[in-house]
Amino acid sequence: MKARGTYSLFLIAAIAALLLALIPLPPWLAVIKPMGLALVLIYFALEAPEAAGLGHAFALGLCADLLFGTLLGEHAFRMLILTFLTLRFRHRLRFFPIWQQAGSVFALLLNDRIIDLWVRLLGGAPWPPLVFWLAPFAGLLAWPWVFLLLDGLRLRRRKAKP
Repeated sequence: MKARGTYSLFLIAAIAALLLALIPLPPWLAVIKPMGLALVLIYFALEAPEAAGLGHAFALGLCADLLFGTLLGEHAFRMLILTFLTLRFRHRLRFFPIWQQAGSVFALLLNDRIIDLWVRLLGGAPWPPLVFWLAPFAGLLAWPWVFLLLDGLRLRRRKAKP
């Protein structure tokens, strides 16, 4: 029962992250927008790995590819690696203070950017501008708020169910 409520929260959070990513922003703000789906996957891989596994990461990455019109499999590959690394180091990361977790999330998002750069360059795209590297910093700043929001919702759902 407890896992079922967590799974529905995971799906709602993932869908909300995908929909929020579709909101158009001014160009100066769009470059620093953190990847919300990555933050949701990191949170649930840390706190509820039974809800957010590698298959879910791949499927949600494919959904992101379809929604954003990117190369099919690009986000799926990136989210798969991100979730794998999070699950691999889950037992260490879970017990870090939130500021150290934010640093770890920054490292994971920076790794995601490097993979994104690699895929783009292999596809023949030009070298991105320096603002391309600002999104992991935005994820670093957003992580404590995302963590507190999702943790509060998850714990509230757990208390509400008998």
